[in-house]
Amino acid sequence: MDLLSRLRSIRHVALDMDGTIYKGGTIFDFTLAFLARLGQLGIGYTLLTNNSSKSVEGYLDRLHQLGIKVGAEQLYTSSLATIDYLKKTFPNVHRLYVVGTASLCEEFARAGFSVVTGEEEPEAVIIGFDTDLTYARLCKAAWWIQQGKPFIATHPDRVCPTDQPTILVDCGSVCACLEYATGCHPVAVLGKPDPCMLMGILKRHGLQPGDLAMVGDRLYTDIVMARRTGAVSVLVLTGEATKTDVEACPEPPDIVVPSLREFGDLLEDAKGREAPD
Repeated sequence: MDLLSRLRSIRHVALDMDGTIYKGGTIFDFTLAFLARLGQLGIGYTLLTNNSSKSVEGYLDRLHQLGIKVGAEQLYTSSLATIDYLKKTFPNVHRLYVVGTASLCEEFARAGFSVVTGEEEPEAVIIGFDTDLTYARLCKAAWWIQQGKPFIATHPDRVCPTDQPTILVDCGSVCACLEYATGCHPVAVLGKPDPCMLMGILKRHGLQPGDLAMVGDRLYTDIVMARRTGAVSVLVLTGEATKTDVEACPEPPDIVVPSLREFGDLLEDAKGREAPD
């Protein structure tokens, strides 16, 4: 199928957040117009993030402060992907030892899991982005992992982007520490680029892969995930990846645009053209 036909088939857009619709705490000046344009074209959208440190409610609050009025059904996080994975793959697991923020623990509790503390034995160990990480909790996680409990990571990111003079050690780096300490590897690493996130969106909305476009600013997460799922891959150059990165990429994105504004132009043009007989 040619690119025009693929664009014409798009019914839903999955949007990375930081680097795509905003950067740091600043929304791009084209974002709200792009989202409105999707509505005018009859295209739905879901916002994605690997960052598991905030709950859905926390992200919705932040997005609303930026002027992006979305509901919980339009947000899909690595935390939700992990919950979906647990329910499908480990249906008998209910007690979790979670290395993560209070918000992440609350997310699991709302989904019906029991988050254990102290010496209570868990049935699985979940590692997320824990901005309040303590040495004692890290050691206890290592202990339970070495006892054979399933070791599951919410996402693979080594660091979290920041404009501050620091390095925010993220889930992937904590997992590397635990792997080195225990000799055990995670049985699953959710979040981008695992296709589980996009498969969750397809299931939510009754879509096929060809109905979906994945838009993001990272080749090794957003674009790889789109390719693994069969969705149209769209790279915007408003975040991490550059034109040089694209030129060096062995499997480049289907579409590369300066920003969401230009992607909106492409969608409108494709939807406005009549399909050939």
